[in-house]
Amino acid sequence: EEFKERCSQCAAVSWGLTDEGKYYCTSCHNVTERSKEVINTDAIPNAKIKTINRGLKRKRKHEKGWDWYVCEGFQYILYQQAEALKALGVGPELKNEVLHNFWKRYLQKSKQAYCKNPMYTSGRKAKVLEDDLSQSDWASEPELLSDVSHLSFVESGAESQPDAQTQKPFPITKASQPASVCSGSLDGVEYSERKEKGVVKMTVPRTLAFCYLSLLWQRETITLSDLLRFVEEGHIPYINAFQHFPEEMKLYGRDKGIFAIESWPDYEDIYKNVIEVATFLDLPRFPDITEACYLHPNVLSMKYLMEVNLPDEMHGLTCQVVKMTGIGEVDFLTFDPIAKMAKAVKYDIQAVAVIVVVLKLLFLLDDNLEWSLSDLAEIHNEENKQDKPWFEFRKWYQVMKKAIDEKRQKWEETRAKYMWKSEKPLYYSHIDRPVVYKRREMVVNLQKQFSALVDSTPTIEKKSPSSFQFNWAKEDADRTCFHGHSLQGILIKKGQSLMTKNSLYWLSTQKFCRSYCKHVTTYEESNFSLSYQFILNLFSFLLRVKTSLLHEEVSLIEKKLFKKKYSETKQKFSRSRKVRRH
Repeated sequence: EEFKERCSQCAAVSWGLTDEGKYYCTSCHNVTERSKEVINTDAIPNAKIKTINRGLKRKRKHEKGWDWYVCEGFQYILYQQAEALKALGVGPELKNEVLHNFWKRYLQKSKQAYCKNPMYTSGRKAKVLEDDLSQSDWASEPELLSDVSHLSFVESGAESQPDAQTQKPFPITKASQPASVCSGSLDGVEYSERKEKGVVKMTVPRTLAFCYLSLLWQRETITLSDLLRFVEEGHIPYINAFQHFPEEMKLYGRDKGIFAIESWPDYEDIYKNVIEVATFLDLPRFPDITEACYLHPNVLSMKYLMEVNLPDEMHGLTCQVVKMTGIGEVDFLTFDPIAKMAKAVKYDIQAVAVIVVVLKLLFLLDDNLEWSLSDLAEIHNEENKQDKPWFEFRKWYQVMKKAIDEKRQKWEETRAKYMWKSEKPLYYSHIDRPVVYKRREMVVNLQKQFSALVDSTPTIEKKSPSSFQFNWAKEDADRTCFHGHSLQGILIKKGQSLMTKNSLYWLSTQKFCRSYCKHVTTYEESNFSLSYQFILNLFSFLLRVKTSLLHEEVSLIEKKLFKKKYSETKQKFSRSRKVRRH
């Protein structure tokens, strides 16, 4: 019989049922003590009807779904991230071959799977068969590793592909080991306390390290800064990635500390994780980065020149700097984890640093010369309106400052509005579950009510993924496109070659830190010109990196470009910031 009493809170007659079988008001979410009366005569044939039950016959000791391990949770996150990269245009072989093999190698090296005695079977008698070591796990939907007889991986090939509209369910395991009361996963408590020397422990940030290593191996057109920006824009699962887990994968207690992330990924942190993971996996030398690759500084520098609206003619100068410093050589650019000092090139930061060096070569950026050259360019452009306009640094500065300020403001507003709480509430214990879900319902209800009052919906605009953050194709009065402007007012012809009018150059770093320091140099804004600060802040925001990181890369390129000047500086212990180029 239906429950037709009025709600004591809002007087509405609109009832729903909770998971425990209790009635709750769908209007105000008030939960009553009344449970639905159930008479079941068909469930057990030939059985004697004994009672009319109120609510559930018996409650389980705690929320028990599938038996799953922490590594399986990370595997599911990696699968979702690989699918997101595929949707961004990355080839399917990244997921099916490269990332799959990296993850398989990690499970084997960390002794979690693909070995005779994986650590998660320590409480069982079963062993993994050698025949299972050749099986593939990502031909379709990722499956759990918790089966006692085998690793539950789906074999690769066309036969294993499920129907496109139906997802292959996770297997229900028959593990003799009970799920932990302190976590939804079987090994959540053990994993959070595990500190094994020499083993790189898997974390959510390291899933991005796996993704980037796969992108680097495939030489895809996505840099590390692009990857992190796509994460920030919501195109790649990272924050609250656990909410995509199947409902049967119960996650609470210690699992919260493992899978819940409450900060955006940091470039330096992910970069260090990339080195650690690649070294731990003992990966071979990666495919060569040649001039035809997107990650080569000649290609990337052109991309960033277009991004920040600088003249196309500057690309010839960036290529010369790349050649003179040797940073375009294959051996320098190619990542080799098994080398004595494994170090991956920060391709995006390096390309931007080359542009900063070229800007210093052309304009000096001392808060004086760049404005003098701008005055000359302005006069020329007024007198020769029919000719190709000379590049005017002042006008470019004004256009870019307005554009970057608007972009930064939107970015800060989006971050401030970001909802860190997941749609799938987390709780430390199954006892807290009803309270947590109730609070979540109240928060959602209040948000709806306030949105109705102000006649707005709290929706966060999701941008379409793009390698470029600025579009200079549509030109208007406030957004001049400088791509076709000439450097003629800055360069002078000397014989068959072009020379810069500016003959001075100041070094960003006079003296580098010693080898035992964690950084190469330091950056104090007050010690540098305002123009240099603006250039660094502009590129740092585009890459979402710290300004000091870019300054450090600029200093390293200058060290390669002006070896003679650095040796002279070291001998004389000069504190002068300006040197003359020969």
